[in-house]
Amino acid sequence: MRIARYTTGEDPTFGLVDGAGEKIAEITGDPLYTKIELTGQTTTVDEVRLLAPVIPRSKVIGIGRNYAAHAAELGNETPAEPLMFLEPNTAVVGPDDPVVLPPQSQDVHFEGELAVVIGRLCRNITAEEARQVVFGYTCADDVTARDLQQSDGQWARAKGFDTFSPLGPWIETDLDPSDLRVRTRVDGEVRQDGTTADMITGVFDLIAYASQAFTLLPGDVILTGTPEGVGPVTAGQRVEVEIEGIGTLGNPFLRRNDD
Repeated sequence: MRIARYTTGEDPTFGLVDGAGEKIAEITGDPLYTKIELTGQTTTVDEVRLLAPVIPRSKVIGIGRNYAAHAAELGNETPAEPLMFLEPNTAVVGPDDPVVLPPQSQDVHFEGELAVVIGRLCRNITAEEARQVVFGYTCADDVTARDLQQSDGQWARAKGFDTFSPLGPWIETDLDPSDLRVRTRVDGEVRQDGTTADMITGVFDLIAYASQAFTLLPGDVILTGTPEGVGPVTAGQRVEVEIEGIGTLGNPFLRRNDD
């Protein structure tokens, strides 16, 4: 099941997207908290503005260096345990929303990756139990100010700027995350082409590990790491993250004076 959050110019609403990614059937309420019921209203994806499929009410948890080849391309060792960091929910934007390059950085990178949306409150769970708390999966671009990441010595600012966590185009609830192709394109050119099978720590182990530190709440998002091939993006370029079984998330990048 694909669940989109969208607007036709009025208040945001949710809908079920068909297998072709073309039509949306409106549903009532927020599917994270209420039973899904169709309203009988339908529209097409082309007629609406897709929004970030979830705005975390609590947190975005990032996982660093979860692909060995990506760690190596930046000259880093792979961590002995998952490397976690937090991003504010104000970093989240949706499909086609602009990512604003901050004046503090001159070296902003794209990082395409699989994002997990938590569906149930949990704490101190096992990897097997983690399968039961997943609401679904979506595409993410974990945008990073690489120069600030290096100078700050921690990652909150480098990854937490407003607009630095695009999510979308929708949430896929029925998916096996163990071996999904992840491709990132910049202006149509493929820059990343990997698979989630190469994760050092798999999705359910990541959820369990995060739950040992943080209570996970419905709507929390875990960014599971990026394959090799990351690189700089400049104003005027467009980045697309495509994940097998989900779809494609695309965002333009601009400087604030270009807005």
